[in-house]
Amino acid sequence: MPLAALSSSHKLGLALVAAAFIVFALVSALLIPRFRPEFPGRRRNAFLALTVLVFLGMMTAVVIFGRESEESEASGSSAEQTTTSGTQPSPPPAAPSGNAAAGKAVFAANGCASCHTFTPAGATGTVGPDLSKVLKGKTAAFIRQSIVDPNAVIAAGYQPNIMPQNFGQTLAAKQLNDLIAFLQQ
Repeated sequence: MPLAALSSSHKLGLALVAAAFIVFALVSALLIPRFRPEFPGRRRNAFLALTVLVFLGMMTAVVIFGRESEESEASGSSAEQTTTSGTQPSPPPAAPSGNAAAGKAVFAANGCASCHTFTPAGATGTVGPDLSKVLKGKTAAFIRQSIVDPNAVIAAGYQPNIMPQNFGQTLAAKQLNDLIAFLQQ
């Protein structure tokens, strides 16, 4: 999973463990030898054991913090987010009442098929993720967010900033609702 898709708490956890690992490396390589030139000396085996434990701890933290919880993966969001005041953001808008047939035309007119595979459109693009798979079971709010803020959640194996960032401005509300209805098929 790309770092951008991780929640703030997971990023913080990775940063803290990485900082501890870096401090350990700097202290054992630069600081201790300055005052004890014979370091590690007779305690070499204990130092090597401690080094291996710190390394394993770092790798374990990467495995734990490097993935999101099952609930956030299932919901299609990177994590629950709070505003700077500490309150929960407003709930997502209600499911749009779009026209899937009109949404197919919006899909075609905006070149979505050139980048995405999507079975109902007969699209076979490979630049972006297969929408038939990554949108299966997703809510209208998640699909809307994926269109208007495509970097909010990045599908595994893809980089941010590939999809145009301006569909929220270039598509009319009706077009967006129609496209969402089409993508929910």
